[in-house]
Amino acid sequence: MTNFTTIKGFAFDMDGVLADTAKFHTVAWHQIADEIGTTWTPELAESLKGIDRMGSLALIMAAGGVAEQYDQAEREKLAVKKNTHYRELISTLTPDDILPGMKSFLDELKAAGYQMSVASASKNAPFIIERLGLAHYFQAVVDPASVTAGKPDPAIFSAAADVLQLQPAEVIGIEDSSAGIQSINAAGETSVGIGDKNVLQEADINFATTADVTLTAIKSGWH
Repeated sequence: MTNFTTIKGFAFDMDGVLADTAKFHTVAWHQIADEIGTTWTPELAESLKGIDRMGSLALIMAAGGVAEQYDQAEREKLAVKKNTHYRELISTLTPDDILPGMKSFLDELKAAGYQMSVASASKNAPFIIERLGLAHYFQAVVDPASVTAGKPDPAIFSAAADVLQLQPAEVIGIEDSSAGIQSINAAGETSVGIGDKNVLQEADINFATTADVTLTAIKSGWH
């Protein structure tokens, strides 16, 4: 970890960090799993965290042993079906759905002059950020279609620093998934994990919940 005084920006994952949109992914993917005959389990749901759409579909098919039954066109059709359902669900989002503590944390960062970007695997991130009323906090939202590979590859968090015109050592990434923490670390940024410390053991700093995240707490956890 670099000296905290070098930090100039923050890159945020969205699902599970800014809002609980993961619950909507779960509903939509569960429906697809039922359709193709894959048994839905908590372990399967956990494995999809931070993974892009086609990657998630591949994991669901592999879990059910049905991957060879679907060609690319059929996979894309299923992915579109999932996303259509998901878009219907997220259209109900309001600022009340921002996770505890995150609005005040964003206010704190903005007041302190930090730059902020969103590094989400979701192509729907701009729509969700607008629904939550948070768009004005962020200088940029990385388009996951513009990066070469999804998390745990570092590409999206590297892009999250680039869009802010910052070096990796100047950025703190915030994630709730192990794939996301690996992505932040591989990008050379400082990682803050939100959730079970045993799951996110590679994070430089860890918080149990979003409500625990403050600038002071991050500085206190610095070593």
